[in-house]
Amino acid sequence: MSQVEGVGPVDQAVGYVLKQATTALRSAMDTVLRPLDLTVAQYSCLEVLNQRPGLSSSELARATFVSRQSMNLVLQGLQHRGLLTRSAVAEHGKALPTQLTDAGRVQPRAASVAVRTIETQMLTPLTPRAQQRLRADLAACAAALTGPPRTGPHQHAVADCPANPHGLRNG
Repeated sequence: MSQVEGVGPVDQAVGYVLKQATTALRSAMDTVLRPLDLTVAQYSCLEVLNQRPGLSSSELARATFVSRQSMNLVLQGLQHRGLLTRSAVAEHGKALPTQLTDAGRVQPRAASVAVRTIETQMLTPLTPRAQQRLRADLAACAAALTGPPRTGPHQHAVADCPANPHGLRNG
């Protein structure tokens, strides 16, 4: 009979180290976005809408990794500040498309520069090749947990992914 391997030292678990990196990134983003009067969720929403105008609340929630309920609050706050508009009538089905206002198109520019500075700081210890590999490896790990494997020029086989070998849960 084989014995099931336990978690082992948590600081050696990929999931634990990934959560540390995520927490550090989120904290640093909070710090640079606060003077711009934005939360990470608000910034993410503005950035996604800037790149993909007309998304519905549900589409924005999926794209920014928040619940639909949370996205509704984010949208209400941004709409109240005059950074976006939402149609009162849906063109198709029940989804209300969301558009940035002129002010909403300006706001993400400064925020994007600030967030890019944080990302650059985080990646400084890595060579450009290692940065590219990290992005590809993380994408492969996410795909291994959420959907069918994808292959492309900079992606590795999902079988090579060391995704959470100790079964740690996010939380």
